[in-house]
Amino acid sequence: MELPCPDSVPRREFAKAAVALGGTAALSACLGRDGDPSGDAVDGGPLDGVPAGDPGDAPERQHAWNDALDRDDAGNAVPPTHHVLRYADVDREDVTRAAARERLEAALTDLERAFDRSPAGLLFTVGYSPSYFDRLSGSLPEPVDLPAPRPLTGLEDPSFDEADALVHLAADEPAAVLAADEALFGAATAANGVAVTDASDLFDPVDRRTGFIGSGLPREHRDVDGIPDDAPIPEGAKLFMGFSNGFAESQATEDRVTIEAGAFAGGTTQQVSTLRTQLDAWWSQESHAQRVAKLFSPTHADEERVGEHGERLGNDPAVADLPEDAVAYAREEGVVGHAQKAARARENGEPRLLRRDFPTTDGDHTGIHFLTLQESIGDFVAVRDAMTGADIADETGVGSRINNGILQYVFVRSRGNFLVPPRALRALPDPNPRDEP
Repeated sequence: MELPCPDSVPRREFAKAAVALGGTAALSACLGRDGDPSGDAVDGGPLDGVPAGDPGDAPERQHAWNDALDRDDAGNAVPPTHHVLRYADVDREDVTRAAARERLEAALTDLERAFDRSPAGLLFTVGYSPSYFDRLSGSLPEPVDLPAPRPLTGLEDPSFDEADALVHLAADEPAAVLAADEALFGAATAANGVAVTDASDLFDPVDRRTGFIGSGLPREHRDVDGIPDDAPIPEGAKLFMGFSNGFAESQATEDRVTIEAGAFAGGTTQQVSTLRTQLDAWWSQESHAQRVAKLFSPTHADEERVGEHGERLGNDPAVADLPEDAVAYAREEGVVGHAQKAARARENGEPRLLRRDFPTTDGDHTGIHFLTLQESIGDFVAVRDAMTGADIADETGVGSRINNGILQYVFVRSRGNFLVPPRALRALPDPNPRDEP
């Protein structure tokens, strides 16, 4: 991949390309575009406009980002713009585990010192896979639910992400994500003017995935495979399918997704599915009303609840008031909506997943990194079963993919499960690091 000429594209397009490329060359180009002629920031110097942080301000929950996020006019959390997912194995040769743990914790604490814990600075989590824990003595204690990933429907054949660790980096400023990435996985010894402990030799990088989210960004980045170049994506849409997401009333709270007891109390589980989307027919054959019906519900389309890209929904996709019997509804309407199917998995009327997914053009193709947080992977499986709607397909004329939500447009390429420990245990935890309280 090559960066476009900085003078030939808008800043947001150049920033997205720089994050996708990664490395010091991308960081240098990104800073040069924004007027850093000295080059000091490339060598770990201060980044213009990126605030430093204080590790003492960090909460015990790694995943507790919501208090740091802005809100839009409807009260929905506004996620950071740029995202990097770093998959890596852990190399513990020639070091004791205690020494490795101490050094990695120092590196992560240095990042918290270098960047304010906010989208203006940097938000990040570190999680560990079942494969990581399987190589250690002992078993994960109850109530941690972290099975190995597996196919969840007969419609998918994904590869499985079994790298030991997954680091999720997110920020509004592309240079912040790139500098943090280099500090953890590259040769950088400083970031944003703060010296950073070198722990890069502890990681054996496996994969690097990137993405972005924000109003207008999908429209700007539709020049890839999987979508027509002239797809009329609304300016305000956050997704390649032309709509917004992240409605507050369809999101689980951070309390709901937190493990409440045991050695890993204060942590959560993280599921990441890399999805590829094929949207040529979505944009060339479906009307706006049909797209609304498949993504939300036919009722949403008939009553014009959604608007151009979701602006009429405010903070609530309004799926809770749809008929409870989705099978009968689908039989009558001949189509069932994705959001309406997923809502069937709510527990006591409350969502079970906290979504922090984002679009991607990795591989020059449209897709989604579907990242969710939940108390247990079982919660995700239950919601995924409801989204699939196999029971609806079996009992109605709605096909396994056709008219069954958005299944015919979305394909699972890979899936991984991870435990995101509380902050005190984020550096190479043992399976049972402390006695239950």
